[in-house]
Amino acid sequence: LLLLMGIVEFGRLGNTYLTVLNAARQGARYGAVGANDSEITTRVLNAASSLDTNQITVTVEPQTGRQSGGELEVTVAYPLVFITPFIGQIFGNPYTVDSTVVMRIE
Repeated sequence: LLLLMGIVEFGRLGNTYLTVLNAARQGARYGAVGANDSEITTRVLNAASSLDTNQITVTVEPQTGRQSGGELEVTVAYPLVFITPFIGQIFGNPYTVDSTVVMRIE
């Protein structure tokens, strides 16, 4: 039973990581073509709609002074709460799943 719960938890962790990574990638791409911070955040939240969007943290750098050829960095973080107490004790509960994507501004 413990092995089965571990498999389920790591499946949830993998799914959450892929969702967070995809959301960060979509936000960075949208920002690289001229979107502002609020538009980037909205795009990220829409891309991660399978997660609790109230728990998602989006950070966009630089906040001002973006120029063509410069870099735009979007970081997305989400606190994943494990449902199996044993797994939560090993990794910490909640475990923060985060991803940072950097793209060149066009």
